[in-house]
Amino acid sequence: MSSSKNNLIANKKVLLISQNFTPEPTGIGKYNGEMMNWLAVNGYDCSVITTYPYYPQWEVQEPYKKRSFWFKKEIIKYPESNTTTTIYRCPLYVPSNPSGKKRIIQDFSFWTSMIWKILGLIITGKRFDLIITIAPPFHLGYLGLMLKKRTGSKLLYHIQDLQIDAAQELNMLSNKKLFDIIYKSEKNLLSKANYVSSISSGMVNKIKQKLDRDVFLFPNWVDSSYIFPLKDRDKLKTNWGYKNDDILFLYSGAIGEKQALDHILLAAENHMDNKNIQFIICGSGPYKERLMEITEQKKLTNVKFLPVQDKALFNEFLNMADYHLVLQKAKAGDLMMPSKLTTILGMGGVCIATALPGTSMYDLIKEYDLGYIAEPDNPQLLSKLIGTLKPDSSFTEKRNNALWFASQFLDINHVMKSFVANVEI
Repeated sequence: MSSSKNNLIANKKVLLISQNFTPEPTGIGKYNGEMMNWLAVNGYDCSVITTYPYYPQWEVQEPYKKRSFWFKKEIIKYPESNTTTTIYRCPLYVPSNPSGKKRIIQDFSFWTSMIWKILGLIITGKRFDLIITIAPPFHLGYLGLMLKKRTGSKLLYHIQDLQIDAAQELNMLSNKKLFDIIYKSEKNLLSKANYVSSISSGMVNKIKQKLDRDVFLFPNWVDSSYIFPLKDRDKLKTNWGYKNDDILFLYSGAIGEKQALDHILLAAENHMDNKNIQFIICGSGPYKERLMEITEQKKLTNVKFLPVQDKALFNEFLNMADYHLVLQKAKAGDLMMPSKLTTILGMGGVCIATALPGTSMYDLIKEYDLGYIAEPDNPQLLSKLIGTLKPDSSFTEKRNNALWFASQFLDINHVMKSFVANVEI
């Protein structure tokens, strides 16, 4: 935006309420941080009510760990746009092994600590031009709704993950009466928010099935200054300890049960005789230790586990891989859209995804020829597909398609300008 435009909107104020924020390197926290940074750079005064960075490690990260049991205020100044971002961090219970019940306790612990900041804003008469609440967890929307009623601010309820539907479909909880209450509460939120948005067309359609109202598409994006294609990938492989002719299959992201990552280990076992096929599982999460135990028991020498990579190395690390695995169970379907897919496309990566026909991910990959698709919950078919792949002319074409798609639809400036128009700020 021009400096004159910045002057015109300098007094516009945006509040984000979310459980995840920068400096979390992946997932919702990453996108929240980039969104608020873009708004601040483009002339908006921003406030954030959040907690301390804990994802994807499921442990509060340094240098916050020692002070994470109380509230903290941070201020980031943007001299060029004459704006600030004020971050209020609230204490949160973080389970090291997050089961369904522990996740519920975590979500409500954040709600009870965050409400004091919300009440403080109400008492001081603070008003915002837009309040953004991020689901999951869905009930944070009620804090936004409370502020909306008291201050007259507009409320956007943005859904990154259909958490309630996923919990039911994946049998994370089994109490039907509880689900009935939660769905009713969610429907109430959907009806009272000024705006509702989500990250994929499939998720938008599912939300509209819950309540007949306008829902706009607000997809995750790629920051091309950070994620981009690199040349000489053979050298990158040797830098990471692999041979030039190795075919690298990489999974990078959260390591939980819904990702069906045990299917990677079956593929690795099936292809042990082919020394050039190598697998990398990068990230952290509650299921990682179990996967490492299975790998050791089966003596899978073609599988390597790595921690979450530093931001300075992440783009190089992604570019090293030949194929990027985007796995989820069939029941997850359009209940979530893996955020890792946008990052993969941004650096021209070729994906191997498990998705059913009719889901957003399936349709996207098929329509634009961005990679390969295997049937979810069928590890033998995934393994068979992996055995047929090698970097060739088709591989190069898919890389080019990914880069074109990212430049046309996933650029952060394009996505955020459309967002600002949709919420009328």
